[in-house]
Amino acid sequence: MSKEQQELVYEAYDRYCNTSSMYFPIWSQEQFINKCKTNTEFSEKWKLTIEERELSMDERMKLYEGEFTPGIEVTNDHWLNSKLTTRNIPTKLITITYNDKTIISYE
Repeated sequence: MSKEQQELVYEAYDRYCNTSSMYFPIWSQEQFINKCKTNTEFSEKWKLTIEERELSMDERMKLYEGEFTPGIEVTNDHWLNSKLTTRNIPTKLITITYNDKTIISYE
């Protein structure tokens, strides 16, 4: 998660802690994040959406600017994955939205 994304999460969590009733237990920040990732109703209530997904090989190739010429087809996925991994090409896309502000990052 990028620094900007963490700031959005902290802002949402702070709002959650400040508005939760004393009659309900307050989730830890980690629990709050997991709940937002897995529970749509909870996520909508706190206006924090966290989406993580693995990038496809094609998406990773597009991120890698260099040796690959458009139109060339690489048939050995193992070799390609190894090449992209050694060049630290991200494998995951993380999208965080809070109060209509969206920040996208790659890991």
